[in-house]
Amino acid sequence: MKTTEHFEVRIAKRGIRREWCERVFHDPIQVVEQENGYFRMWGFVAEEGKYLRIVLLEDRETFETAHWDRRYKELPT
Repeated sequence: MKTTEHFEVRIAKRGIRREWCERVFHDPIQVVEQENGYFRMWGFVAEEGKYLRIVLLEDRETFETAHWDRRYKELPT
């Protein structure tokens, strides 16, 4: 798992576990490419009952940041 220093600081501050980020990375419920080439991915963390958004750099493998996304709405099935 490749990460930036910013990612490491943010997940520690926000109480987000690395394994949750890896889970979202491997099984996202939605992926969006941003205009700057970064990628946003969302996943649901059942243990916390919240949606987690991770952001990856252009290489789509380096974690830039992660945070809880209170505004995320699950896609209709």
